[in-house]
Parts: sequence; C-alpha cells; structure tokens
Amino acid sequence: MSSFQLPGFRFYPTEEELLSFYLHNKLNNLRSDMERVIPVADVFSHEPWQLPELSGEPCVQDKEQWFFFCPQQEREASGGRPSRTTTTGYWKATGSPIPIYSSTKRRLGMKKTMVFYNGRAPTGEKTKWKMNEYRLFEDQATTSTSAAAAAASAASVSGETLKLRAEFSLCRLYTGSGSLRSFDRRPPAADEPASTSGGRSN
Repeated sequence: MSSFQLPGFRFYPTEEELLSFYLHNKLNNLRSDMERVIPVADVFSHEPWQLPELSGEPCVQDKEQWFFFCPQQEREASGGRPSRTTTTGYWKATGSPIPIYSSTKRRLGMKKTMVFYNGRAPTGEKTKWKMNEYRLFEDQATTSTSAAAAAASAASVSGETLKLRAEFSLCRLYTGSGSLRSFDRRPPAADEPASTSGGRSN
C-alpha cells in the first residue's frame, strides 16, 4: 500500500516547505520523484474543477486542496502579461502579492492570491475556487541554507535586488470553505508580527 493512502495521512506542507523544498527542488532538477507528489500542469488552461483529478498521489483523494507546478507561459517569457482566462471564466487577483518568510525570517518568495470568476470581466460571477501562486526568489532557488547564504539573502533584501524565478511557479488550488484554519500552521515568533509570519492564506 502506498504511504499516501494510509489512514489519517494528510499532505499539508507549510508555505515555507512549499518554497524552500518543493519549488526549490523543482527549479533545480534535484528530485526525480517530485512530480509524483506535485505534478506539472498548465493550471490556467483548465477550469479549476478539472484540476483535482490531475493532482499528485498525496492529494488525489483530497477534498480541500491540490498542488501543481505551473510552467511559465510563452507570452510571459517574451515580456507579455500571463493569461488568466479559461473557456468559462477567469482568475482575478485579490490584494497585492505578499512576501513569504522562513522560520528564520529569510524572505523566500512571493504569494499571489486569486479567485475564479465565471463569465467575463468585469461582470463575472465569483465562485468558491481560490488559488495561491508561489514564486521563489533567485537567491533562494540557487543557494543553500548556510549562514553565508542567509547573509547574502539579507543583503539582497536590504538592497531590493531580489528577482523572482519564473520557469515554474507552485500553485495551491483550494475551495473557500469558510474555515478559519490557517494554511501555514507555523506560529509566529514572539517578536515577529503575524502579518509577516509566512503569509497565512485567506
């Protein structure tokens, strides 16, 4: 029996783990088995309700959330804006992108939250489908977590020179259930404001 089918097993990684382990390994081709857990899918060419059946082994039976590596669109690679429109609707960003931090307060990447609307903008009808799109900063995608790397990361942040890797993003698809449960379950440090403790999901 696969370990992913054991009773009580849930695939519930924190945002720090999604960025520093899963997306880091995908961008650097470090794990050949990564797509068994989080598959590659062009999430913006599918309707959101079609995506759960394409999810990886840990989430195929999940009723709450699903994860995908989304490749960069050709139009975005050539300098254009990415398309967020499907056959039946479109994804609309809510709020501004927010930074995601590690437990040691390193800035790992950015998260953009989107909601799916049926129809066409600006008169579309809001649905229960939501998505967080994560991207990793270049220095976090190519360096280790050593003290030297952490110092370099801090210098990059202070100088505002960080760039986001674009070859793949990591998308977490979920449905709005009204639950107040936090996606990132790591509690904030005593001296760390809740707003910068890892980008709690909506």
